[in-house]
Amino acid sequence: MTNQTSLVHGREYLAIPGPSVMPDAVLQAMHRPSPNIYDGALIEMMPALTQDLKRVAGTQHNVAIYIANGHGTWEAALSNVIAPGETVLAPASGRFTHGWAEMAEGIGAKIDLIDFGLSSPWDLDRIAEALNADNEHKIKAVLAVHVDTSTSIRNDIPGLRALLDDLNHPALLMADCIASMGCDRFEMDAWGVDVTVTACQKGLMTPAGTGFVFFNDKSQAKRAAMPRVSQYWDWQPRANPELFYQYFNGTAPTHHLYGLRAALDLIHGEGLENVWARHERLAKAIWAACDVWAQGGALHFNVTDPTHRSHAVTALRLTEGRGTPLRNYTENQLGLTLGIGLGMEDWDGCFRLGHMGHVNAQMIMAMLGGMETAMAALDIPRGQGALEAAAATLAI
Repeated sequence: MTNQTSLVHGREYLAIPGPSVMPDAVLQAMHRPSPNIYDGALIEMMPALTQDLKRVAGTQHNVAIYIANGHGTWEAALSNVIAPGETVLAPASGRFTHGWAEMAEGIGAKIDLIDFGLSSPWDLDRIAEALNADNEHKIKAVLAVHVDTSTSIRNDIPGLRALLDDLNHPALLMADCIASMGCDRFEMDAWGVDVTVTACQKGLMTPAGTGFVFFNDKSQAKRAAMPRVSQYWDWQPRANPELFYQYFNGTAPTHHLYGLRAALDLIHGEGLENVWARHERLAKAIWAACDVWAQGGALHFNVTDPTHRSHAVTALRLTEGRGTPLRNYTENQLGLTLGIGLGMEDWDGCFRLGHMGHVNAQMIMAMLGGMETAMAALDIPRGQGALEAAAATLAI
């Protein structure tokens, strides 16, 4: 028997599109005894924390915090503005629009779904047709996923806002920014978004477990007209608490708040514009490498047009079901975990690269080097010079 030296020992690299790499500063901030939830530092830090959250979302309006994942924030947002029997429009470019629409259906809404497939962004002309046909304005909201984590498609939120305005349609514009917040440029107020949902475990670099709903005056007016909103999902006391416990409808997610405070310090210390620019630069290095590998005929982008690709996640395909073997090799032989092909028809061929949050150039080069190693070991056809192309992109 030949002994094979293991190369997985050392710090593993989780390169999936969320949960993302957690900064040491965040983990250290969370490593403490439980605090007093009735008085003291935890209570005192909340006003500044919520203001800094709103700065990341680009809003001067309201934020409600939930002890929930992104699916929870979907339901929280819907529960405040959509009554049973009302209609929502869901333009889908991946699994997560379908998921949000299913959540809406679960609370009694009617769904008008426009499916653009798994590799194409929205066609605003088709959305315009649906809105134009809605003469009675039965559509009360449009469920707009900014970046679909499954497909890596980045959709045109400002374009959708312009369309609603041009048609003078009163539907709320609701944006899912779970994959994009803190990674891809997003400006809630400047873009005219009425409700924004996100969660903490991707660009906000905090372990999964808290989610956020941002909402403006227009959506607050719809909330006020609702026949009922469950006490737990009601965003009003969370956004405007008279007592500390009302931020969370009960006990606070204490350690998540400490971690989130540290993450927000990192984001604002770097500067949000710089955060967006860093993600764009790193994404382009990944794409440069993949463009070279694709010359071998086996690797393909899920999204062919770079203008519609997320800067936080890249979905890829390998012919002949080679995606799963590639992921198995990088994880088991190199200590590098790549993302599964979530929601795609070719499970074994598809995989995703997460490049969101606490990532830098040397980490991206390491990820690409691990992929090059795996493709060499598995004899996957590929163009030569991918790492050099990525390095040249970063060296500009």
